[in-house]
Parts: sequence; structure tokens; C-alpha cells
Amino acid sequence: MPNHVHLLIVPKVEVPVLMRWLKGSTARRANLILGRTGQPFWQDESYDHYLRNGKSVLRTVEYIERNPVSAGLARSVEEWRWSSAGWGEG
Repeated sequence: MPNHVHLLIVPKVEVPVLMRWLKGSTARRANLILGRTGQPFWQDESYDHYLRNGKSVLRTVEYIERNPVSAGLARSVEEWRWSSAGWGEG
């Protein structure tokens, strides 16, 4: 997605620690690529959700994979190159 990220993970550390590392490292790399310095890359907030069972995990995976199609960025979930939906396709 051009303006946000969906990530489904099982963290091995506290979520704030993980998000600080994830946002910090990706922001440094993205700003390098964009030739920017001293500008924030990510917004301050993030939204995490605790998925309590396999059904909620499956529903979340389907939502994440459909998101680029809903946004008009891909015709199918498999077409979005950054999605897990096409992993089985090679």
C-alpha cells in the first residue's frame, strides 16, 4: 500500500520495542532512498490487535491480502507483489 502497511506477526518482544525498531530501521532506509534527512517517515501511532483464535487470524490474513485490490492497486490478491497471497504461485 502506498500510504500504510499491514503486518501480521507473532512478536517475540514487547510490541512497543518491536515497533520502535521496525519504524526506526525502515525510516532510516526509506529516507536514504528518498534522499531525505531530518524528516519523519512514519506517523507516531500504530494499531495493534490481539488475534485470539485461528478464525480471527484467517479473517485478518484475508483482509490484509484483499486490501490492495480494494484500493484499486491490483486486480487480484495474487497480483500484489508484496503480498503473501501469491507465495504459493512461485
